[in-house]
Amino acid sequence: MPAFNDRSIGHIVILTGAGVSAESGLATFRDAGGLWENHDPMEIATPEAFARDPALVYRFYNARREKLDEVTPNDAHRAIARLQREFAGEVFLVTQNVDDLHERGGSDQVCHMHGELRQVLCEACGGRHIPAGAYNQETPCPGCHVRGGLRPDVVWFGEMPYHMDCIEAQLSACDLFIAVGTSGQVYPAAGFVRQASAFGAQTMAINREPSDNSSWFGHHRQGLATEQLGQLVEELLAGG
Repeated sequence: MPAFNDRSIGHIVILTGAGVSAESGLATFRDAGGLWENHDPMEIATPEAFARDPALVYRFYNARREKLDEVTPNDAHRAIARLQREFAGEVFLVTQNVDDLHERGGSDQVCHMHGELRQVLCEACGGRHIPAGAYNQETPCPGCHVRGGLRPDVVWFGEMPYHMDCIEAQLSACDLFIAVGTSGQVYPAAGFVRQASAFGAQTMAINREPSDNSSWFGHHRQGLATEQLGQLVEELLAGG
């Protein structure tokens, strides 16, 4: 990779995954404890699961939403927000996370490819809303007032991620692609590095441990996102 003072770096795409939020203490799907401890994700996070046992799915997502109020953004979220504010070029942030820690950490632009935990989607009218509290089968849509049509506004297994056209356009235009805290197991996000590379972008992975797709990246930084991102942002802003 050329040094970061190479003036060809004017457009950066950053992909974040569960590892970034985990440093704020936010439990991931498979962590022990909580409502989901005794359930396979496929029994909770699929359209079929919602049709089979909506009450369980509502409880699960209500519990996850409540947990958001117990955590705060960390230095990785703040470092990305700083880069977005101060970098002379473009910084596009896409996240696999459904929490709002990037926004609370100062990012004005966040592309949530897997949806947003604080929102609900009405299957009756297509409206997206932020519920006042816990919701279930009897909660009316704030827009159309139909009962029974609200579901979590998150992408379940087997569903198409959001904003793919926009993300692919960004990948084709970027000079530098950075993946942070991602496992490299979940597609299509795991393939973004290859898409960016095909258009000539430099690529970097930041993880505590090598990801499943680590061999596809040109450069790596191993360690906590809260430590590595701050250093990288300093280098990018300094131009070297």
